Amino acid sequence: MTTHIGASHLPRSMASKRIPFFLSAILALCLLASAPAMAQTLRVMTFNVRLPVESDGADRWEARRALMAEMVKREHPDLIGTQELFEQQGDDLVARLPQYAWFGRGRRGGGDGDEHMGVFYRKDRLRVLATGDFWLSDTPEVVGSISWGNLYPRMVTWARFQRIADGATFVFYNTHLPYRAEDEPARTRGAALILERLRQLPADEPIILAGDFNTAPDSPTHTLLTATLTDAWLAAPRHHGPPATFHNFTGKADLRIDWILFRGLQAKSARTVTTHRRGRYPSDHFPVVVDFEFPAR
Repeated sequence: MTTHIGASHLPRSMASKRIPFFLSAILALCLLASAPAMAQTLRVMTFNVRLPVESDGADRWEARRALMAEMVKREHPDLIGTQELFEQQGDDLVARLPQYAWFGRGRRGGGDGDEHMGVFYRKDRLRVLATGDFWLSDTPEVVGSISWGNLYPRMVTWARFQRIADGATFVFYNTHLPYRAEDEPARTRGAALILERLRQLPADEPIILAGDFNTAPDSPTHTLLTATLTDAWLAAPRHHGPPATFHNFTGKADLRIDWILFRGLQAKSARTVTTHRRGRYPSDHFPVVVDFEFPAR
Protein backbone atom coordinates (compact mmCIF):
# COMPACT_ATOMS: atom_id res chain seq x y z
CA MET A 1 0.00 0.00 0.00
CA THR A 2 1.27 3.45 -0.90
CA THR A 3 1.16 6.05 1.83
CA HIS A 4 0.67 9.68 0.72
CA ILE A 5 2.37 12.05 3.13
CA GLY A 6 1.24 15.72 3.21
CA ALA A 7 3.33 18.62 4.42
CA SER A 8 1.58 18.48 7.82
CA HIS A 9 3.02 14.98 8.40
CA LEU A 10 6.59 15.97 7.58
CA PRO A 11 9.13 17.13 10.09
CA ARG A 12 8.95 20.93 10.52
CA SER A 13 12.25 21.52 8.69
CA MET A 14 11.15 19.48 5.67
CA ALA A 15 7.69 21.06 5.54
CA SER A 16 9.20 24.55 5.47
CA LYS A 17 11.35 23.54 2.51
CA ARG A 18 8.27 22.47 0.57
CA ILE A 19 6.94 26.09 0.42
CA PRO A 20 9.85 27.54 -1.60
CA PHE A 21 9.70 24.47 -3.83
CA PHE A 22 6.01 25.02 -4.63
CA LEU A 23 6.61 28.73 -5.25
CA SER A 24 9.47 27.90 -7.59
CA ALA A 25 7.32 25.39 -9.44
CA ILE A 26 4.50 27.92 -9.87
CA LEU A 27 6.95 30.55 -11.12
CA ALA A 28 8.44 28.09 -13.62
CA LEU A 29 4.97 27.24 -14.95
CA CYS A 30 4.17 30.94 -15.35
CA LEU A 31 7.39 31.50 -17.28
CA LEU A 32 6.66 28.54 -19.53
CA ALA A 33 3.15 29.83 -20.16
CA SER A 34 4.45 33.26 -21.17
CA ALA A 35 7.35 31.94 -23.27
CA PRO A 36 5.34 31.44 -26.50
CA ALA A 37 4.02 35.02 -26.31
CA MET A 38 7.51 36.38 -25.70
CA ALA A 39 8.91 34.30 -28.56
CA GLN A 40 6.33 35.78 -30.94
CA THR A 41 7.58 39.35 -30.47
CA LEU A 42 9.84 40.89 -33.11
CA ARG A 43 11.29 44.36 -32.45
CA VAL A 44 12.19 46.32 -35.58
CA MET A 45 13.89 49.71 -35.88
CA THR A 46 14.29 52.01 -38.86
CA PHE A 47 16.98 54.67 -38.51
CA ASN A 48 18.61 57.20 -40.81
CA VAL A 49 21.97 57.40 -39.05
CA ARG A 50 23.29 60.48 -40.92
CA LEU A 51 26.39 59.97 -43.04
CA PRO A 52 29.81 60.87 -41.58
CA VAL A 53 30.79 64.36 -42.72
CA GLU A 54 33.23 66.71 -41.00
CA SER A 55 31.03 69.69 -41.83
CA ASP A 56 28.60 68.48 -39.14
CA GLY A 57 31.09 69.84 -36.61
CA ALA A 58 29.91 69.05 -33.10
CA ASP A 59 27.43 66.54 -34.60
CA ARG A 60 30.01 64.66 -36.67
CA TRP A 61 30.03 60.88 -36.48
CA GLU A 62 32.87 60.59 -33.96
CA ALA A 63 30.84 62.66 -31.49
CA ARG A 64 27.69 60.57 -31.96
CA ARG A 65 28.71 56.94 -32.34
CA ALA A 66 29.00 56.04 -28.65
CA LEU A 67 25.58 57.56 -27.92
CA MET A 68 24.08 55.74 -30.90
CA ALA A 69 25.45 52.41 -29.69
CA GLU A 70 24.11 53.07 -26.19
CA MET A 71 20.68 53.86 -27.62
CA VAL A 72 20.60 50.64 -29.67
CA LYS A 73 21.71 48.64 -26.64
CA ARG A 74 18.92 50.15 -24.55
CA GLU A 75 16.26 49.58 -27.21
CA HIS A 76 17.62 46.11 -28.10
CA PRO A 77 15.86 45.68 -31.45
CA ASP A 78 16.07 42.33 -33.18
CA LEU A 79 16.46 44.05 -36.54
CA ILE A 80 17.50 47.52 -37.75
CA GLY A 81 17.16 48.97 -41.22
CA THR A 82 19.54 51.93 -41.57
CA GLN A 83 19.89 54.61 -44.20
CA GLU A 84 22.89 56.83 -45.03
CA LEU A 85 25.13 54.24 -43.38
CA PHE A 86 28.77 54.15 -44.44
CA GLU A 87 30.89 51.06 -43.94
CA GLN A 88 32.97 52.77 -41.26
CA GLN A 89 29.83 53.51 -39.26
CA GLY A 90 28.52 49.96 -39.54
CA ASP A 91 31.84 48.56 -38.35
CA ASP A 92 32.01 51.09 -35.51
CA LEU A 93 28.58 50.05 -34.28
CA VAL A 94 29.10 46.27 -34.30
CA ALA A 95 32.45 46.77 -32.55
CA ARG A 96 30.43 48.32 -29.71
CA LEU A 97 27.48 45.93 -30.11
CA PRO A 98 28.99 42.47 -30.62
CA GLN A 99 25.59 40.76 -30.40
CA TYR A 100 24.78 42.28 -33.82
CA ALA A 101 26.05 41.63 -37.33
CA TRP A 102 25.38 43.80 -40.36
CA PHE A 103 25.36 43.55 -44.13
CA GLY A 104 24.79 45.91 -47.03
CA ARG A 105 26.21 47.21 -50.27
CA GLY A 106 27.21 50.70 -51.37
CA ARG A 107 24.62 52.26 -53.63
CA ARG A 108 27.18 52.41 -56.43
CA GLY A 109 28.26 48.84 -55.71
CA GLY A 110 31.40 49.55 -53.72
CA GLY A 111 32.27 49.49 -50.05
CA ASP A 112 33.29 52.48 -47.96
CA GLY A 113 32.82 55.99 -49.27
CA ASP A 114 29.13 55.63 -50.15
CA GLU A 115 25.74 55.14 -48.57
CA HIS A 116 24.54 51.63 -47.68
CA MET A 117 21.05 50.41 -46.80
CA GLY A 118 22.77 48.61 -43.93
CA VAL A 119 20.77 45.91 -42.15
CA PHE A 120 21.72 44.98 -38.57
CA TYR A 121 20.35 41.89 -36.83
CA ARG A 122 20.74 40.06 -33.55
CA LYS A 123 22.85 36.97 -34.22
CA ASP A 124 21.32 35.11 -31.30
CA ARG A 125 17.74 35.70 -32.46
CA LEU A 126 17.72 35.75 -36.26
CA ARG A 127 19.27 33.65 -38.99
CA VAL A 128 19.84 35.08 -42.49
CA LEU A 129 18.48 32.75 -45.18
CA ALA A 130 19.05 34.96 -48.23
CA THR A 131 19.95 38.55 -49.08
CA GLY A 132 19.98 40.75 -52.14
CA ASP A 133 19.79 44.25 -53.58
CA PHE A 134 18.00 45.97 -56.41
CA TRP A 135 18.03 49.53 -57.66
CA LEU A 136 15.03 51.83 -57.99
CA SER A 137 15.44 52.52 -61.67
CA ASP A 138 14.40 51.28 -65.10
CA THR A 139 17.15 48.65 -64.79
CA PRO A 140 16.83 47.33 -61.21
CA GLU A 141 19.55 44.69 -61.58
CA VAL A 142 22.15 47.16 -62.87
CA VAL A 143 24.34 48.19 -59.94
CA GLY A 144 24.33 51.94 -59.35
CA SER A 145 21.70 52.64 -62.00
CA ILE A 146 19.84 55.97 -61.93
CA SER A 147 16.48 56.83 -63.53
CA TRP A 148 13.50 59.17 -63.18
CA GLY A 149 15.55 62.31 -62.56
CA ASN A 150 17.20 61.02 -59.38
CA LEU A 151 20.44 62.74 -58.38
CA TYR A 152 21.86 59.59 -56.79
CA PRO A 153 21.33 55.85 -57.10
CA ARG A 154 18.42 54.66 -54.96
CA MET A 155 18.13 51.05 -53.91
CA VAL A 156 16.63 48.36 -51.69
CA THR A 157 18.61 45.90 -49.60
CA TRP A 158 16.49 42.93 -48.59
CA ALA A 159 16.79 39.69 -46.64
CA ARG A 160 14.74 36.67 -45.71
CA PHE A 161 15.17 35.91 -42.02
CA GLN A 162 14.33 32.95 -39.83
CA ARG A 163 13.76 33.32 -36.13
CA ILE A 164 15.96 30.94 -34.22
CA ALA A 165 13.42 30.53 -31.41
CA ASP A 166 10.62 29.03 -33.49
CA GLY A 167 11.66 28.84 -37.16
CA ALA A 168 9.23 31.53 -38.33
CA THR A 169 10.36 33.33 -41.49
CA PHE A 170 9.74 36.79 -42.87
CA VAL A 171 11.13 39.14 -45.53
CA PHE A 172 12.63 42.52 -44.73
CA TYR A 173 13.09 45.37 -47.24
CA ASN A 174 15.10 48.50 -46.40
CA THR A 175 15.19 51.62 -48.59
CA HIS A 176 15.87 55.37 -48.83
CA LEU A 177 13.85 57.41 -51.34
CA PRO A 178 14.98 60.73 -52.89
CA TYR A 179 14.61 63.86 -50.80
CA ARG A 180 13.73 66.88 -52.98
CA ALA A 181 10.18 68.24 -53.15
CA GLU A 182 10.20 67.72 -56.92
CA ASP A 183 11.14 64.04 -56.46
CA GLU A 184 7.63 62.83 -55.59
CA PRO A 185 7.16 61.24 -59.06
CA ALA A 186 10.46 59.39 -58.59
CA ARG A 187 9.39 58.31 -55.11
CA THR A 188 6.10 56.92 -56.41
CA ARG A 189 7.90 55.04 -59.21
CA GLY A 190 10.31 53.61 -56.67
CA ALA A 191 7.38 52.59 -54.44
CA ALA A 192 5.65 50.93 -57.42
CA LEU A 193 8.80 48.92 -58.17
CA ILE A 194 9.05 47.82 -54.53
CA LEU A 195 5.42 46.67 -54.61
CA GLU A 196 6.04 44.81 -57.87
CA ARG A 197 8.87 42.89 -56.18
CA LEU A 198 6.77 42.19 -53.10
CA ARG A 199 4.00 40.71 -55.25
CA GLN A 200 6.46 38.04 -56.35
CA LEU A 201 6.74 36.72 -52.78
CA PRO A 202 4.45 34.04 -51.35
CA ALA A 203 1.11 35.60 -50.44
CA ASP A 204 1.23 34.31 -46.86
CA GLU A 205 4.80 35.41 -46.11
CA PRO A 206 5.11 38.23 -43.55
CA ILE A 207 6.79 41.34 -44.96
CA ILE A 208 8.34 44.39 -43.33
CA LEU A 209 9.35 47.45 -45.36
CA ALA A 210 11.42 50.05 -43.51
CA GLY A 211 13.03 53.23 -44.66
CA ASP A 212 13.44 56.95 -44.93
CA PHE A 213 10.77 57.78 -47.50
CA ASN A 214 11.44 61.53 -47.54
CA THR A 215 7.77 62.35 -47.90
CA ALA A 216 4.74 62.88 -45.68
CA PRO A 217 1.98 60.38 -44.86
CA ASP A 218 -0.48 62.41 -46.97
CA SER A 219 1.68 61.95 -50.09
CA PRO A 220 0.98 59.86 -53.20
CA THR A 221 3.91 57.60 -52.23
CA HIS A 222 2.36 56.73 -48.87
CA THR A 223 -1.07 56.26 -50.46
CA LEU A 224 0.38 53.86 -53.03
CA LEU A 225 2.32 51.79 -50.51
CA THR A 226 -0.47 51.57 -47.95
CA ALA A 227 -2.91 50.22 -50.53
CA THR A 228 -0.96 46.97 -50.07
CA LEU A 229 0.94 47.38 -46.80
CA THR A 230 -0.02 48.78 -43.39
CA ASP A 231 1.68 51.73 -41.71
CA ALA A 232 2.72 50.46 -38.27
CA TRP A 233 2.53 53.93 -36.69
CA LEU A 234 -1.14 54.18 -37.67
CA ALA A 235 -2.01 50.57 -36.86
CA ALA A 236 -0.31 50.09 -33.49
CA PRO A 237 -2.65 50.51 -30.50
CA ARG A 238 0.13 51.98 -28.33
CA HIS A 239 2.41 54.92 -29.20
CA HIS A 240 5.18 56.80 -27.50
CA GLY A 241 7.12 59.84 -28.64
CA PRO A 242 6.35 62.41 -31.33
CA PRO A 243 5.03 61.23 -34.68
CA ALA A 244 7.54 63.36 -36.61
CA THR A 245 11.05 61.97 -37.08
CA PHE A 246 13.32 64.45 -38.92
CA HIS A 247 14.71 67.08 -36.55
CA ASN A 248 18.03 68.21 -38.10
CA PHE A 249 19.92 67.73 -34.81
CA THR A 250 17.59 70.12 -32.97
CA GLY A 251 15.39 67.56 -31.20
CA LYS A 252 12.31 69.32 -32.63
CA ALA A 253 11.00 67.14 -35.41
CA ASP A 254 8.55 68.45 -37.98
CA LEU A 255 8.17 65.67 -40.60
CA ARG A 256 7.16 62.01 -40.28
CA ILE A 257 9.25 60.61 -43.11
CA ASP A 258 10.65 57.44 -41.47
CA TRP A 259 8.14 54.59 -41.68
CA ILE A 260 7.80 50.90 -41.01
CA LEU A 261 5.17 49.23 -43.20
CA PHE A 262 4.11 45.60 -43.02
CA ARG A 263 1.77 42.76 -43.86
CA GLY A 264 1.07 39.40 -42.21
CA LEU A 265 1.96 40.58 -38.69
CA GLN A 266 0.39 42.54 -35.83
CA ALA A 267 1.88 45.86 -34.75
CA LYS A 268 1.56 45.97 -30.96
CA SER A 269 3.37 49.23 -30.23
CA ALA A 270 5.25 51.97 -32.07
CA ARG A 271 7.48 54.73 -30.80
CA THR A 272 10.02 57.32 -31.79
CA VAL A 273 13.19 57.27 -29.71
CA THR A 274 14.31 60.73 -28.62
CA THR A 275 17.47 59.72 -26.74
CA HIS A 276 19.96 62.57 -26.32
CA ARG A 277 22.74 63.71 -24.02
CA ARG A 278 23.47 67.36 -23.27
CA GLY A 279 21.90 68.46 -26.53
CA ARG A 280 23.66 65.83 -28.62
CA TYR A 281 21.52 63.37 -30.62
CA PRO A 282 22.57 60.09 -32.26
CA SER A 283 21.41 61.42 -35.66
CA ASP A 284 19.38 64.14 -37.33
CA HIS A 285 16.47 61.66 -37.46
CA PHE A 286 14.73 59.96 -34.56
CA PRO A 287 14.68 56.18 -34.94
CA VAL A 288 11.29 54.47 -35.07
CA VAL A 289 10.78 51.19 -33.19
CA VAL A 290 7.85 48.80 -33.68
CA ASP A 291 7.07 45.66 -31.71
CA PHE A 292 5.41 43.05 -33.90
CA GLU A 293 3.76 39.77 -33.13
CA PHE A 294 3.52 36.87 -35.52
CA PRO A 295 0.12 35.25 -36.00
CA ALA A 296 -0.44 32.01 -34.12
CA ARG A 297 0.60 28.98 -36.13
